[in-house]
Amino acid sequence: MSQLLTKSEEIYRIGIDVGGTNTDSALLDSKLNTIHTVKVHTTRDVNEGIVESVRRLLAESGVNPAQVRYAMLGTTHCTNAIVERKHLGRVGLIRIGAPATTAVSPLADWDDTLKSAIGSHAYVAKGGYEYDGRTIVDLDEAEIIDYCTRMKGKVDAVAICGVFSPVNTSQEKRVGELAKLVLGEDMPVTLSHEIGSIGLLERENASILNGALLNVISGVVKGFEQALSGFGIEAGVYICQNDGTLMRSEYALRYPILTIACGPTNSIRGAAHLSGLSDALVVDIGGTTTDIGVLAQGFPRQSSAAVEIGGVRTNFRMPDILSIGIGGGTIVRADSEGEHVTVGPDSVGYELLKRGRIFGGDTLTTTDVAVKLGHFEWNDAQTDDLDTEICRKADVIMTRDIEDAIDRMKTSADPVDVILVGGGSILVGDSLEGVSRIIRPNHHDAANAIGAALGEVSGETERIYSLDDMTYDDAMADARSNAVEQAVLAGADRSTVQIVLTEDIPIAYLPGNALLVKVKAAGRL
Repeated sequence: MSQLLTKSEEIYRIGIDVGGTNTDSALLDSKLNTIHTVKVHTTRDVNEGIVESVRRLLAESGVNPAQVRYAMLGTTHCTNAIVERKHLGRVGLIRIGAPATTAVSPLADWDDTLKSAIGSHAYVAKGGYEYDGRTIVDLDEAEIIDYCTRMKGKVDAVAICGVFSPVNTSQEKRVGELAKLVLGEDMPVTLSHEIGSIGLLERENASILNGALLNVISGVVKGFEQALSGFGIEAGVYICQNDGTLMRSEYALRYPILTIACGPTNSIRGAAHLSGLSDALVVDIGGTTTDIGVLAQGFPRQSSAAVEIGGVRTNFRMPDILSIGIGGGTIVRADSEGEHVTVGPDSVGYELLKRGRIFGGDTLTTTDVAVKLGHFEWNDAQTDDLDTEICRKADVIMTRDIEDAIDRMKTSADPVDVILVGGGSILVGDSLEGVSRIIRPNHHDAANAIGAALGEVSGETERIYSLDDMTYDDAMADARSNAVEQAVLAGADRSTVQIVLTEDIPIAYLPGNALLVKVKAAGRL
């Protein structure tokens, strides 16, 4: 029987989630019990908020920094860089697809601001495969070398995307070798079959964005490591992925696109851990938005549709999240008679404590409404001059919008369990239409940081197999093996890796008895 760890022997982990309004952090012990949580305002330089968050977490918990062995970060840096068109690197693209794909040029659906940030080096080279891996056209290596030579000194990264490359990776890998031969071994190269699924244009877009974000994620990882070392923390550093699992910082430096939308998934994973439920709807109410996701077998449900990021259509894995403009800082407006009341979608964000009416400000917010109607008590709140009728009308609108959003995420009309998390969860009363139970677990306001700290690492694969060439069992075994290897590469302990999701879909419109197989594996650090 193993001995219990004493406090001086205990090993801790820190989880940090950087949001638009707040930076949340959580300290967990080796049994994943939550020891302490901290919430600080996100700063313009987000690294300052991270440093302050770690400082307070250590000071208030009294934990020895030397006992912190794991540190996890969920960040919006990459999402913000794409949306704001800032800090993106220049990317050279080689599409392996002439003459089959020349009808649609690369970056065809990108707006001019994003095109100018990425650069103008996009080429379509001879090559590509059929759906079953047979060659359409052989590579012309001299053509590839010519394109790479044109990029020399003018790009920060290279993206390579071939027709049906998730089925046969050979041409992409060879072009990657040629790119490094011409541009140098240190040139970052993104191969599309490692990023997205079958659709060519969406996979190409995701690969280019991944290359553009390499400088961004490098700054994030370096800043996080410096913040930790400044407090004497020598920990393994992990970055949160958007499927609710973790990847080593070295893996994140290669695949920064996988951090997009990790915030809502952290909240979903944290909600599962805190509530003990593995299947439910998670309603995460922050300062600006309410994000609703589906918890399925302990992990966020993935979206089956193509997703737009900053106006660019992509097809890499993304959580199935519905966001509406209701949060703790959402602005409530009424006409002079108080008859017509509107709620949002704009928000005072991190200025809530300055602009909210209960704090002496001049802007009526949803938090003011919740405190006035008794959903939540706030010491020294100034509620006497708030109009009760306006607050009631605003509460009806908020409740209706949240109920409608929940209905849209349900797969049947039956009532569902809802786990409420996030600092803005005070906006919701004790009951909602279409909801069987509302669960507000302990530490619900820091579920995102707790989710970030949970230590499972995943890998996945998605490819088409021809069952004329192999048996069904052989195809499934190959897909499972690939998923396990991806999880190990991302930092999982091989002995703990398990298959957590398997899907196989016959593709009737392709000949050759084609089967699309998706497999996801996850394991502990």
